[in-house]
Formats: sequence, C-alpha cells, structure tokens
Amino acid sequence: MSKISNFKNNLGRVFDDNLHTKIWHNIVDYIIIGLIVISTIEVFLSTYDSIAQRYGKWLYWVDHITTYIFTVEVILRIWCADLISPKYQGFWGRVRYCCTFYGLIDILSTFPFYINFFIPLPITAFKALRIARLMRIFRYMKAFHILKEAITSKKKELVVSAQFLIIITLILSFILYFVEHEAQPEVYDDGSSSVIWAFCQYIGDPGSFADTPPVTIAGKIIACIIGILGIAIFAVPAGLIGSGFTDAMDEDRHAKRLAGNVEKVRNVFERKLDRPTGYQIVKPYLSIITIQARSGLTVDEIIEVVDCQPDMRLINLAAAQCSDEHPNDRLAVEIFHINRPYGCCIDRGSDVTIVSVSSLIDPIIGHFSYYLAKMGGFNYISRENGQLTPYKSFYKMADPSKLQNANFFLDDLNKLTSNKQNNWVFAMLAASGANEPAYPTEIHITAGGKRGEESIYSASPNVIDKETFKNFVTGLSEDLKRNFDIGTDFQRYHDASKNNQNLFTKKIANADNINSISMRVAWSVSCWNMQRMLIAKHIAQVINRNILHIADMPNSEENELKRKDIAYSDYKQ
Repeated sequence: MSKISNFKNNLGRVFDDNLHTKIWHNIVDYIIIGLIVISTIEVFLSTYDSIAQRYGKWLYWVDHITTYIFTVEVILRIWCADLISPKYQGFWGRVRYCCTFYGLIDILSTFPFYINFFIPLPITAFKALRIARLMRIFRYMKAFHILKEAITSKKKELVVSAQFLIIITLILSFILYFVEHEAQPEVYDDGSSSVIWAFCQYIGDPGSFADTPPVTIAGKIIACIIGILGIAIFAVPAGLIGSGFTDAMDEDRHAKRLAGNVEKVRNVFERKLDRPTGYQIVKPYLSIITIQARSGLTVDEIIEVVDCQPDMRLINLAAAQCSDEHPNDRLAVEIFHINRPYGCCIDRGSDVTIVSVSSLIDPIIGHFSYYLAKMGGFNYISRENGQLTPYKSFYKMADPSKLQNANFFLDDLNKLTSNKQNNWVFAMLAASGANEPAYPTEIHITAGGKRGEESIYSASPNVIDKETFKNFVTGLSEDLKRNFDIGTDFQRYHDASKNNQNLFTKKIANADNINSISMRVAWSVSCWNMQRMLIAKHIAQVINRNILHIADMPNSEENELKRKDIAYSDYKQ
C-alpha cells in the first residue's frame, strides 16, 4: 500500500467515530474541540465594540487561522468519506456525505468565509454561519449522541402519534368551521381560518393569528378538545423521547460492559512464541472453553463479543477435519487482520501476491496465508468479511458485481499487480474439508489444467513463465518432503480448467502478465500441525529462491515478528 493510501486509511479511522483507534485519535478530537471553543469565544468577543477596536487585529488572525484549519479538516473528511461508509464512494457519494447533518454543518460553518471574498454576505447571516461552528461540537458530545439515538429509536412512534394528532386536529377544525361560520361569518369565512386557529393553539398563537375564540357552545366544546390535544402534542412526544432516552442510556451502559468484555477477549489472544520459528505469532484460534477460563466470561458473553467484532468470528473446528475422521463439533474463536470492507490488503511492493480468497468460510487458512506472506515479504490480500449465507468464494467470479465487495477486492488486487511485467499470484485454498476424504499428499498445486494433467509444460494455461514455475514446484516438493515428510502434487486431484475463465485473476486489467497458481493446503498442515508456521516459512523461502531468485536472508519484518503484543494490534503492514 502506498504512503498516501496508508495515510488515508489512518485518517479515515481517526474521522470514523465508530472505530475508536489508538492512532492519534483523541489528540485530533481534542485539538478540534479546542479550536471550536476558541472560534466561538472570538465571535463572542467581537460583539463588544471596545474589545473589537482594541484587539481587532488579534481577533482577525484567530478567525482566519481557525477557519483555515477547519477548511483542511473538512476537505480531509470529505476525502476519507468513502472509508467511513461505502455509500460515500465516488463524486456523488461525496455529495451525499456533504448533505448529511454533520456534513452540512461543516460546509456552512467553513466555506462561506471564502464566498464572502467574492460575494459579500449580509453581516448578520455571515456571523450566524460562523457561530454555527459551535454545532460541530455535537459530533464529540456523548449526550447529543444519546439524545439522537433516543429520537431515532422512537422515530416510528413519533411519526404515528404526529399523524394521529394532525388528522384529529384537521377533523375538529373543519367541524369548528361549520359550527362557527354562521355565528362569525366575518371571522370564519373559509376552512383555512378554523385550521389556522386550531394549530395556532398548539404553538401559543404567535402574531395573534387566532385571536378569535369560538362563541357557540359546540365551538367551545371543540376548543376544549383542541386544548387537551395541545397537551398531548407535547406530552406524547416527551414520553416517547423519555422512554427512548432511558433505552439509549441502558444501551450505553451495555455498550460499556460489552467494550470491557471485548478487551478481555482480545487480551486472551496475546501473541505467543512459536518455538519452531522463534517468532511471536497470533494463535490461529482459541476454543470457547479456553477463552472462558482466561477471561472469566460466560459463553453467551463471548459469543456476543464475537458477533460485534469485525475481526473475530465463531468457527467450528470440525470443518477443519476430513470426513473419515468423524469429527465432533468443536466451537472456537478466530481472530484476523482487516483493513478493508472485504478483509485485508497489504502492499509490500513484491512481485508475488498471496491471495486468501475463501478465508471467510475456510477456518485458519487466512491465518496460514497471512504469515506466509508476512514471513516471505509478499503482498497479501484476503477475503475475511462478507455474507456467509449463501457463501460464494472470490476464487471464481462469473459476475463480480453480484458478489459483495468483489469489485473493491479486484480494484485492490489490480493495484498490487499493476505496472509489473512478471506477477505471481498464489491463491491459497483449504483442501480436504469436512466433506472430502484425506488425500495421500497434503499440498495440491494447480495452474488451470485438467485433473490428471501433471505435466507442467502441457497443463499450465495460467502460467507464463513455465520454467520458473517448474523449478518452484520441484523445489517445494523436495523441501517439504525432506523437512516435514509432506507430499506435494500437481493437478492430480483437482480440475482447475473449468475455473480458468472465471478465475479472479482473469478479471483484472493486468491478467495477461499474471502467473496464477492455486495452492490447496490440507487441514492437517494449516490447522493441526504444530510446525505449521515453520512450514509456511519454508514455502515462503522456496518462493523467494525459485521465483524471485532471492537467496535466504533476514526478512525485513523479522523484528516485528519477534515483538510480543496483543493479537494483530500495531502489526506493521
């Protein structure tokens, strides 16, 4: 990922109030709040002629400097809007963002300053827009957010009650017209007169629009009913908002408890020493029982935490066992690295990209792929998020527009492989799932050919550099057999030809320059083998030696891999 993209991602996290990242988040918030307060004080002091005459120059510069800073902030917010929500992507998405409550406040309180240079605004309107900056502080006020939630939660009830009161009032006002028209024809000369009179009773009759009370007995009775409805106008919404406020406060307290529970579960995923590699590695999963014992939480509390965290999911380890093993259900929690709506994308500037296309549904394979890419210094892209049912893998895409976030995924993959003449893309998949038998070999490599076509030169339509690919397959087979007694095959058990045209790499702009390889790894390797990280390291070394022609040397991220921390927090991309 480029420095600009990295900066934009971090900035998007700062501006997204829902993420609460540690990346200078609070500092930026406090600076903005401080500037809002300073700007408001400046506007207030400028209303005093004596102060304005004496300190006008200082007030002038305070106004200009704060406006310039707010301008930069607002522009950056608009720029990062697509990271806050997908609906704000593109030009019209940015326009949609500007039309939100906070977007309008930001624009109205900032940009009229520059319009005033070309089209002088009325002084009253200009000062009113400047003081509107104070409304920007609502973004940082917890009380306002709770009130907003209270009103939003009771929106339907408020609309229904308003509709009922309006209809009843209209009916009564029309009846009032019919009973008062003969008694006061000069006052109730048409239906609008009674309607105006009725609704003016609710708002205190500003401007004496309805200083004409009914004189008939029926009219006075109707007026009494309208008076009672006037109480309901305020009592019903107040009751609904009060109830919503109570619910919002309860939800806030629950959110605080949940946040504490999230921290407890996350702390359980402490990076531990992987002895075969010597690296501090995040565990691929932890069982529910283990988390319960280490955190002191109940099973329901743990599941609630997992449900609300985008980088955690509940998995059944029985899916990582072959059918002939007759597995029992084993619930566990998996944690993973995400920085994109679909999952994770890390640009290390390599000619090799590791793609975990099905990690959303295949437990652990994303973890194995992540460390393979990290230890080898390769680019990494993974589909960790999305719709579980019905699940469709990104491995093959007949129509990417019908798959959630598939186009976003392809755009990032295109960036990882653009402007390169010899790209190598490895799609990491799980093999030998719960519905498949165990194969004699553990690593299955395919390159677009039919099952049984084991000749690299005749059955590798997705490979451009067949000689280099042959060296890789041979080197990998020898290395894994010699060091781990792991068998490797080429197109022996899987038919990749039917997926050739729909393969995800065929959907990107640089498809003709891509050597596309699929590597299926058995669960016995990626999940259950205690040396799985060492195996991933060896695969990375073989790729570096035989494809990139780089001799074994210390990885640039080796120090990072040796650092102890909590889960993926602060892991460099």
